[in-house]
Amino acid sequence: MYATIDTQTITQQAERACRKAQQEFLDNWVNTTGGNTYGEPVYCGFAWVTVYPEHKGNTRAGKAERKTLEAMGFRKDWTGKAYELWNPTGYRGQSMDVKEVGAQAYAEVLRSAGFKAYMGSRAD
Repeated sequence: MYATIDTQTITQQAERACRKAQQEFLDNWVNTTGGNTYGEPVYCGFAWVTVYPEHKGNTRAGKAERKTLEAMGFRKDWTGKAYELWNPTGYRGQSMDVKEVGAQAYAEVLRSAGFKAYMGSRAD
């Protein structure tokens, strides 16, 4: 399965979904609250996408799966059992809310492509 995945297309779809979700969130936030000097909610933090490989790493399928994730920009997390992509679109603001919305949209695209993907976040 992983040898036939078009990583470029999936990555582009996920990035588009992420950017769209972030922009819609910011537009709604400004319309609802009136905004602020910073142009975003001020709760600072980080967000990322975590993918848990389905196959063991020493199998042919596991090696292909990990190679696919790395081609999509993911790197091993601190446990060595999952792969992470921090701030998927490179959003330059500090708002954790905006980053969470984007990472969730990114993970949803990956889940629709068959990956076990989840959004993660933490405050700064």
